[in-house]
Amino acid sequence: MAVLTERHNPSPRQIKFRDEYRSQIHPSYNGPFHIGVIYIVGLAVVAWCVGRLENASWEWLLVVPVFVLSNLFEWYMHKYVMHRLIDVFALRAIFDRHTRQHHQYFTDNDATIDTVREFRIVFFPWRVLIVLAVFGVLFAWIASVLINPNAGYIVFIGMIGHYMVYETFHFCCHVHDNWFVRNAPFINTIRRHHTVHHNMGIMMHVNMNLTFPVADWFLNTSDLKRGLLGTGVRAYVGNL
Repeated sequence: MAVLTERHNPSPRQIKFRDEYRSQIHPSYNGPFHIGVIYIVGLAVVAWCVGRLENASWEWLLVVPVFVLSNLFEWYMHKYVMHRLIDVFALRAIFDRHTRQHHQYFTDNDATIDTVREFRIVFFPWRVLIVLAVFGVLFAWIASVLINPNAGYIVFIGMIGHYMVYETFHFCCHVHDNWFVRNAPFINTIRRHHTVHHNMGIMMHVNMNLTFPVADWFLNTSDLKRGLLGTGVRAYVGNL
């Protein structure tokens, strides 16, 4: 079983990595533009789908299985792709960006950013949203054929909505402590949950969820052993 090691400040090697990483960010990179595109495109797609619905009623219940499956997929990708080297081009790049960069840049005692240029190490590149949209269209089409068009739109809304929540919650995990992240329900939970994940001693095994720690509870990979409610709604505390 993974053991939580003594939490630590960045080592000289990690400080050096941060300096080198920041120096290699392209001068033209614009953090607000990066995330602006993600949110504008994502919210616009969701709004377009909502506008296409025709008297949707029970179809909204499809949000539940979409949420559960997305939560499990998020957990699987984090544990078995982001933290496991698979020697296939795209998957290897995901591992490199996450384990070899993101986890070198942030530790459990130094998990925050200071400038908008550091958005690059927190948010996914645009191609992730594009890939997700492609798969979303596929699953939405299947739902529209098997059920009806409303079902297809709601499946797509659920998938894109989950991604937007993922990016938002992850960002809240890496900003400086403030009233909002301490008190906002679910965000304070995932901030504590994810900060623990950045401990070098347990990052490969524990706290894989980045939205709601449901899969971590169900699959017994949470550092807390407090049941679903105790895992999912535990408030932020300063000493974790």
